[in-house]
Amino acid sequence: MLKTIPIRWRLAAAFAVSMAALLVLLGAFVYLRVGAALRSSVDQTLRAQSAESLAHPEEGSLLDADARQSGMVAQVVGPDGRVVRSEPASLSTLLDPGTLAAARRGDVLTTISLGAGERNQWRALAAPDGARVLVVARPLSETEETLGHLVRGLIVAGPVGLLLATVGGYLLAAAALRPVESMRRRAGVISATTPGARLPVPPSRDEIRDLALTLNEMLTRLEAALEHERRFVADASHELRTPLALLKAELELALRRPRSADELRAAVTSAAEETDRLALLAEDLLLVARSDRDALALRIEPVDVGELAQATADRFAERASGEHRRIAVDVPAGTEVWADRLRLEQALRNLVDNALGHGGGTVTIRARAVATATELHVLDEGRGIPPDVAVRAFERFSRGDDARTRGGSGLGLAIVDAVAQAHGGKAGIAANRTGADVWISLPTRPTG
Repeated sequence: MLKTIPIRWRLAAAFAVSMAALLVLLGAFVYLRVGAALRSSVDQTLRAQSAESLAHPEEGSLLDADARQSGMVAQVVGPDGRVVRSEPASLSTLLDPGTLAAARRGDVLTTISLGAGERNQWRALAAPDGARVLVVARPLSETEETLGHLVRGLIVAGPVGLLLATVGGYLLAAAALRPVESMRRRAGVISATTPGARLPVPPSRDEIRDLALTLNEMLTRLEAALEHERRFVADASHELRTPLALLKAELELALRRPRSADELRAAVTSAAEETDRLALLAEDLLLVARSDRDALALRIEPVDVGELAQATADRFAERASGEHRRIAVDVPAGTEVWADRLRLEQALRNLVDNALGHGGGTVTIRARAVATATELHVLDEGRGIPPDVAVRAFERFSRGDDARTRGGSGLGLAIVDAVAQAHGGKAGIAANRTGADVWISLPTRPTG
């Protein structure tokens, strides 16, 4: 139920409860302090009158004019406990025997009652005077009346103060939350069709400003991710369009007029090649998309790098021979990494395919240990990778001019980089004077 109430009302309610408790405690403190001060004043008056009466025992009256006017009374009690003298004369015994006995040993301040009700409460001071005891008393009616006025004033002023404080707390909460409301309204209109839109940042240096900056940074990241996805979809559509168009053209050409068996076989073979290219491209696109959404599912196991490199070289041996080139393996015996064999084989295959497609001369698969990692290098003796291409070589659909003419998809090195990162490693291009040197680094031992 409480969670459904707006924050500003909850803050105002909490402030009101706190202020109510504070006002009650403050009122009680004031009441007690004022009451103590008034009674202390009464006690001082009694002491002064008692000292005056004891200093002039020969005078006829026990009280001076001011004391009588304030309603004070006085009484002298003899050694036997009987009242020797009273003012007024009709005054009954003021103190009980126990209090009188204590007063014979020293001054005693006490509160007595001369009847029923608060207005008959009196403050009395008993002081020894030789064998006798002098008792002076003053009514507490004025004190009680003053305290009554104070209580009534607190009862009226307290709620008014509480109301004003609650309204002030609500306004303060509303002012503090106004930047949040402004951010909420702006967030309500931000969408994919409003690139660059950001939440307003309040000028104050507080938590709300930090929240606005953090949310704006999040919007920047989301916008970059959205733009990345848009480019990915556009590039993927472009890459898929070409083989599909070629496949359709081959099939339409085969159906345009009667064909011989050889011509039909050639058309089907070409269509099959384009289908294989489509299947490979679709597989690459799925792998890249999966690496974006979440880490690639890996089956980590010890992999013999030498055996894997030789298997990759054997796979491309016929292609390399057809181009009058060769693939060499330079991997120390016993070199081993912890990796997913299928993914690592795919990455190494892409590196060799890239070297055969864009490099020249002998392609060398080389491995070397670097600290706690093992680097797999694929080198060739061609023209190398231009610096402007190298800086974006691992981006998706990034291709050099020769790759465009040869029909590459631009996903090979992007997949290499995704595989490396999934293993907690990295991929890179070494600066060589001749040829290209593209490498992938993987942990020698399992991580985590």
